Amino acid sequence: MNKLLKGLALLSILLLVGCTKAQPVVETEAKPSISRYPSAIFFGDLHGKLDALPKYDPNSSENWQVDIRSADLSSLDLQDSLYDLLHADFDSVTRWPDKLPQGFDPAQIMELGKDPGLNIRELHKQGITGKGVSIAIIDQPLLVDHKEYVDRIQLYEEINIRRNAEAQMHGPAVASIAVGETVGVAPEAKLYYIAQMNGAYKDGSFDWDFTSLAKSIDRILEVNKSLPKDKKIRVISISVGWSPEQKGYKEVTEAVENAKKAGIFVVSSSLQETHGLRFQGLGRDSLSNPNDFNAYKPGEFWAKRYYDDPSRLAQDTLLVPMDSRCTASPTGKEDYVFYSSGGWSWSIPYIAGLYALSCQADPSITPDVFWQKALDTGKTIDILKDGKTYKFGKIVDPVELIKSLEK
Repeated sequence: MNKLLKGLALLSILLLVGCTKAQPVVETEAKPSISRYPSAIFFGDLHGKLDALPKYDPNSSENWQVDIRSADLSSLDLQDSLYDLLHADFDSVTRWPDKLPQGFDPAQIMELGKDPGLNIRELHKQGITGKGVSIAIIDQPLLVDHKEYVDRIQLYEEINIRRNAEAQMHGPAVASIAVGETVGVAPEAKLYYIAQMNGAYKDGSFDWDFTSLAKSIDRILEVNKSLPKDKKIRVISISVGWSPEQKGYKEVTEAVENAKKAGIFVVSSSLQETHGLRFQGLGRDSLSNPNDFNAYKPGEFWAKRYYDDPSRLAQDTLLVPMDSRCTASPTGKEDYVFYSSGGWSWSIPYIAGLYALSCQADPSITPDVFWQKALDTGKTIDILKDGKTYKFGKIVDPVELIKSLEK
């Protein structure tokens, strides 16, 4: 698991945990079953009013270098800070100064970041929206009533979560990437969501424990049994991975196997282990066109390793968007947040959403067929860097993928 993924996972983990009782299984067309509505989180105390803008160091492996979410920049002169601002993470609550660099428009960057990219919206215009398909997500507490997905959510339950826990940054992001009305890959797919925590803090460190994740997968399988054939949950998005030395490894591995037997594709950071499938996340400059394949490049956290040795990227690796994404924010039901640099956490719900689109196009699709079709129809581009040309692919081509399934 890469450092950024760990950072995202640990950033919003809650210190105290409890247990919320599971709600009755949702029946077809029934009113959504919501166990709790976590409150929005306030990030204003994270930074407050800044005296200076943080600097971006391209040689540093540190995450969140220019984190200005909900910060007050109103007193600053940022006209000469374009480079740093193009690597910034900011949200709807960020207060901007009058003096910004020419060409830097936070609203424009957010709008570009909301687009799933790679011409996904062209599929939406054709009616390929994930309609009739259900997606499950297991992640951190969700701002359930965010406008991006409030009309899609069918179930929200919690396992191993403190009863009064606020919404966290991770949940709204992954939910909106998968099924968001404007941000999402599959904006008409139904969402079944379980919030849970993979362990607890102890003596100043975090102890991983995946037994609650296994219980969450089992709960999804239980819910799925009640759904009619044409509305089954076809994919579970889990933006975390596990390894043999961690507690709960055996339980979560068995739960994934049970999901596979039930015909559910479990997309996680452990996808190579559980399904033998490789993926990696794409980078994109924040002002570039997300529908231009040539705008993509290796994701920020792994770019240096790639350019040092391109052969490390296996030919059967599927490349999907990751960086420069704007998602639902936990700060309010109409708020958004832009993440300059992402992690696998953002790629996983993208894959889940794309699988939902594929299930709509071909209800008989299986994960292996989906993956092979995605590789077969993927694009390879030329990247010119430091006078050297790199053949970079396979970048998933959603339009061509769906065409191949509809033949």
